[in-house]
Amino acid sequence: MITTLIRYFNLICLTLLVLVLLSFSLAFFFPGDSAVNLLGAAQIADQPLLSQAVNQSNVLVQFWYYVQALFNGQWGVSFATGKPLYEDIMQLFPATLELSLYAVTLALVFGIPLGFVSGLQYRKKIDHAFMSSSMVMYSFPVFWLALILILLVSLQAQWLPMSGRLSLLYDIPHATGFILVDIALSDIANKQYAFHDAISHLILPTLSVSFIAFAVFLRSTRRSVVDVVSTEYIKSAQTRGLTASNIFFKHILRNALLPVLPLLAVQISTLVTNVMIVETIFSWPGIGDWLIQAIYERDYPAIRTGIMLVAMIVVVFTLSLECLSQLIDPTRDRFAYARR
Repeated sequence: MITTLIRYFNLICLTLLVLVLLSFSLAFFFPGDSAVNLLGAAQIADQPLLSQAVNQSNVLVQFWYYVQALFNGQWGVSFATGKPLYEDIMQLFPATLELSLYAVTLALVFGIPLGFVSGLQYRKKIDHAFMSSSMVMYSFPVFWLALILILLVSLQAQWLPMSGRLSLLYDIPHATGFILVDIALSDIANKQYAFHDAISHLILPTLSVSFIAFAVFLRSTRRSVVDVVSTEYIKSAQTRGLTASNIFFKHILRNALLPVLPLLAVQISTLVTNVMIVETIFSWPGIGDWLIQAIYERDYPAIRTGIMLVAMIVVVFTLSLECLSQLIDPTRDRFAYARR
């Protein structure tokens, strides 16, 4: 266990170091003063000697200044807003995390149980229905699905709002960045109406992101259940006269769920990509929408910092889930497999 933790910790650290190096190198390719791109105009203005030191130093010293600035929360200043990038990101990141958590939770809560149902009813009508439906869902491009939902649900039926996190009628103080939590912590009147409004804004973006993930979890869980049911120890349990419920809860459930965690790790990059697309379409004020706007406005410090942040999130979550999967099921060792 300790060896696995150390191995994955070293892998995460080395990968993050590579990402920081790539982010550092982008400052020299973007237009303008590299010192301003690295440290921000405000810090350079306050400390002109720092700008001179950075510009006249070799690359290793510049990289050291850059790493120090990152740890101190000095990620540069946005050309578009004039605000420190650290403040912008800390303001917007909870919205992205909130949407991602709701979408993954929805996909897991419905995808895994229905996958078990489909696997236990292998090659029956309900299995064919689930597999056909999941294939159609997996084939939907996320941007096309989001636009269809806006057209049908928001514009024509007018059931749900098409953009934003909350109506302009409500002024909720920013406490945690999670809109439902902030509403609960606020002292506004008629909280129930604000909750209803926030949830109505959440439904379409959450469905758009969770659609493909739901299909993936359903199909993968179904395949895992089919594989477990066909093993010899399940057949042996059946011949010993164990009831179907005992076989399911003692043998099938745990063994079929083991592949789900590595699957979630694989889906992290796809999830982040889909969240960024959905945020842009629904004007959801998160990191994805902010980064796309930075690209349109050629806000080079924001582009550099945003790309580094998104890449770090994907790396940390993916490798952490793989490490957890390895600790739960030591037989799933991709490093040992690679050595063969």
